[in-house]
This record gives sequence, structure tokens and C-alpha cells, in this order.
Amino acid sequence: MDGRIKVGITQGDVNGIGYETILKTFDDPMMYEFCTPVLYGSPKIATYHRKAFDLQTQFNVVASGRDAEPDRLNIVDCNPDEVHIEFGVPSEESGKAAFQALERAVSEYREGLIDVIVTAPINKNSIHSESFHFPGHTEYLEDRLGDGQKALMILMNSSMRVALATVHDPISEVAGKLSVQLIKERLAVLHKTLKQDFCIEKPHIAVLGLNPHAGDGGLLGKEENEIIRPAIEEMAKEKVQAFGPFPADGFFGSGEYRKFDAILAMYHDQGLIPLKALDMDGGVNFTAGLPVVRTSPDHGTAYDIAGKGVANEDSMRQAIFAAIDIERCRRNEKTIHDNPLKKLYFDRRDDSDKLRFDSQKD
Repeated sequence: MDGRIKVGITQGDVNGIGYETILKTFDDPMMYEFCTPVLYGSPKIATYHRKAFDLQTQFNVVASGRDAEPDRLNIVDCNPDEVHIEFGVPSEESGKAAFQALERAVSEYREGLIDVIVTAPINKNSIHSESFHFPGHTEYLEDRLGDGQKALMILMNSSMRVALATVHDPISEVAGKLSVQLIKERLAVLHKTLKQDFCIEKPHIAVLGLNPHAGDGGLLGKEENEIIRPAIEEMAKEKVQAFGPFPADGFFGSGEYRKFDAILAMYHDQGLIPLKALDMDGGVNFTAGLPVVRTSPDHGTAYDIAGKGVANEDSMRQAIFAAIDIERCRRNEKTIHDNPLKKLYFDRRDDSDKLRFDSQKD
């Protein structure tokens, strides 16, 4: 039996750089040693992009992920209607095609036909409809596959992992959305995912403040004293090692981030600007907290360079590697907990004082 993880990849917005990065990634035959890819999209659209970028990537058209073959890029046709490709231009057609691919991937994940999901970038305005009324992939997947669990957005690269307390909220609304309960929920999910998905036994988490100088003792804002610090203290009682709140500028500027396994930022740009400044091309978006492992390259549709053949595929490649690694960590942890070591004891019922195994599990 082939032990390679089956990676479901959604095509994203067909007028952006999604197909270019996917095809470039699997133009390298070494990728097939790590996984069996299943692209949810359109063979016609894939052929159009392959010709446009003069790539040699070979693919295999299959009816579903069940029929995916190793050592090749498998494509499941999700777009029954003709889709007009116009690089760099968002359209209703491209949004509909992106949604159809996403729905099919989610459906096949539920059936167990793929192991993980990697999503190419979408245009939120184009995909928005009565069926897709979410701010982004994270909220959509929480609704479709969360089973009541809360999703947590984590952006990561080779330097750091950054989780977000608030995600796609306007700056004017961030302070009002923060609460002790919200910070506690985010820290609980982050702590669990560091153990379960990254195999870190005792995670250390840094928590950033909201205001300049982390409020400066209340002179520049009260959220640190009234919300963030109390949440950290309450989580300490649950054996979650979280520290802070730290002033964001000094925390990143001094390199303090290197001492922690993850960082909880209070809002989108606070955490993602330094992360992307350090490594724009290698960033990965991971949706933590859900039963499904979902990753995505940490860039958008990049309409400004779409169709020019200059898109860098590193982030797509890293998103695929991250999904594989996280899935393996989850499987390993499940195996450990399903088969704990049996207790050892000395049997005093005879004279041999022989070491025996107790069948009772820990």
C-alpha cells in the first residue's frame, strides 16, 4: 500500500497566480516522493496555464480523489461550465470556478478520499455569493468541517509562527472585539496545536500587547491590564505557558521572537507585517483547531504579476510540505495515545520478584 499522503489542492482564482505556482511546484518530479497530489479544478484551465507559461508539467485526469495515481499530478474536473481566463482581472466566472473546486475538495475530504487540503488564493469579492458568505477560507472551513470547533489562523515561516486573536477585522473594531474569554480561547487552541500538530511537548507562547509600549502601565491603553494579562494568568492555571503582554515593536526588533514556539498577535497587521518582512515567499497560512489539516500559501491572487510567468512557487511548495508534516504529527500523536506504554510493576505473589507487564493502560 502506498503510504504517501494524498494532498487535495484547490485551484483558487483562475485569473491569479494559483495555477502557475501549482504547475511549477509539480514540474519538479521530486515532489511526488512526498505526496500524491489531487488538484480540484479544470483540465482545460490547467492546459491553458501550462501553455501560457511554457511548462512541461504532466497531469492525469481522474473522476475523483479515489482514482488518484502516484507519481503524477491528478486533476478532478470541478468546472462544468466554460470559464474565460483573463489574467489579472477578477470576475464572477473565476469566483464561481474557485468555489466549485473548494466545495468538491471539502466533499471528498469528508468521504476520506484525500488526507489534507491546500488552498490556492481566492479573491474574496469574486467568490462571495449566497453560498459563500464568509470573510475567507478559515471561516468557511470552520463552518463546513469544524464540527463545532473554533478555527485559529496561524501564519508561519522558517522564523516564527504567528496566531491572530482577531483576523479580518477593521482596526477601528479590534479593541472592542478583544475579551478575556477570546484571548483564553485563542491560547487554548494555540497550545493544543503546538503539541498536536508540531510535536512540541511544552510550548512557550508569547502574547503581544494591543497598544504602544503594551499600554505603558495603563497610560496608553487599558486592554493589557484589563483583558490580556488576566487571560494569560488564568491560562497559567491550566498549565499553558504564555508570557507577556510584550510591546510588539521591541519584541520583533530585539529578536525576542526567536525564544518562543509561537506568538499570539492581537490583530492582523501587527503579527503579519514582521513575518512577511522576514520571509515573504516562504510563508504558509495554517488553519489550526479543526479536524482537517488545511494550509495555503501566504500570498494573495497577485493579479499584478498574473500571466507574466514570474510568480514564485516557494510558498505553495512550503504549504504542501507543511500540510504533510502536520498530518504526520497528528497521526504520530494519535498512535502514541491509542497505544500507551503498559505499566510496569513487580509481582509480589511469588518468590521470583519477576518484573511483569500490567495490561491496564495509563
